[in-house]
Amino acid sequence: MKKYVFLSLLALSTGSISLVSCNKNKCAECHYDKGNQEISLGEKCGEELENLESSGQYMVNDTLYTLHCGEH
Repeated sequence: MKKYVFLSLLALSTGSISLVSCNKNKCAECHYDKGNQEISLGEKCGEELENLESSGQYMVNDTLYTLHCGEH
């Protein structure tokens, strides 16, 4: 029984590590809307992308804009 619990935990931890490492390599095009224009921020990857997505906002000249990443 202990062997099956160990193998299950090992499989779960391996899967979790794989998902985390994949997200670090994730990239997406980002932009914000200003008036009727989409202002491109280019492609962002890894930690930079995670930080932008977590805030959901982008500041330009003391004005906050809603940020969009990975939308087509």
